[in-house]
Amino acid sequence: MKLLVTGGVGFIGSNFIRHIRQEHPDWEITNLDKLTYAGNLENLKDIQDQPGYHFVKGDIADRKLVDKLLSQGFDVIVNFAAESHVDRSILDASPFIETNVKGTQVLLEGAKRHGIQRFIQVSTDEVYGSIDSGRFTEESPLSPNSPYSASKTAADLLCRAYFKTHHVPAIVTRCTNNFGPYQFPEKLIPLAVTNALEDKPVPVYGDGLNIRDWIFVTDHCRALDAVIQKGKLGEIYNIGSGNEKTNLELIRKLLEQLDKPQSLIQFVTDRPAHDRRYALNCARIATELGWKPAYSFEKALSATVDWYLKNESWWRSIKSGEYSRYYKKMYLKR
Repeated sequence: MKLLVTGGVGFIGSNFIRHIRQEHPDWEITNLDKLTYAGNLENLKDIQDQPGYHFVKGDIADRKLVDKLLSQGFDVIVNFAAESHVDRSILDASPFIETNVKGTQVLLEGAKRHGIQRFIQVSTDEVYGSIDSGRFTEESPLSPNSPYSASKTAADLLCRAYFKTHHVPAIVTRCTNNFGPYQFPEKLIPLAVTNALEDKPVPVYGDGLNIRDWIFVTDHCRALDAVIQKGKLGEIYNIGSGNEKTNLELIRKLLEQLDKPQSLIQFVTDRPAHDRRYALNCARIATELGWKPAYSFEKALSATVDWYLKNESWWRSIKSGEYSRYYKKMYLKR
């Protein structure tokens, strides 16, 4: 099988590529990534020279590049490429529209033109908005509350439209909050871990009682693997683990694991329109595809903390900006 993976040097994308290389070594992967601030080639340094893996620097919104790539013949597109940080979308939504909406539309057009067998749109639970009780199903109305989640909602609806109108074989997945190795340290868990290791304050929005369902990134990758092989075309699959934690509860647990004082917690002004709770009903993927999480929250969190402890040079170079300067210089030479 030949896969075009977009955004594959990001956090989830790089873990997915590593998963596929391990589980399906005969599958060929081309990784298209723009190398924005969160894209880090170090994430896949261990496989960059392996046969069957190819990296292409480029933008999914570049129609000519996408068309040229897809003309090589691919079976599946897995679209991870996205601007994904809510705070950045509040400051400036335009890059989110360009990549998350226009970029997805360019890929869908390419999928239509080149006869792609499966188009996997990797989305988020944030498209549903906030829920006080119960859980969102795949039929729940979409009610995004940030520019980021609005852009992902638009992309999901484009997938639906291209499936209905042009019979593009699109499948949308909506996952809860991921954590694990190689996560960019502006996100909650790696930010808390790395700040604590540096004895810096760990910021917590508002009262810290916002609730998220946390899933280990490897379990998410396993779910996507199942969707590629057995998912129903035109379908939506919620992916979650049922590990609901308040942000404050999570930070306290991390500080305890790191043997750092709870006094490092620093409450900061809440973000605008901050969703209170996300929760998904994942019965469909369990029933239809036989997927369920393999990792307990406690085991996965310990493994994640351990990874950041053992890979200090990776996150320190990111937080200092050193890696960004290095790769920008390297690609200017090409």
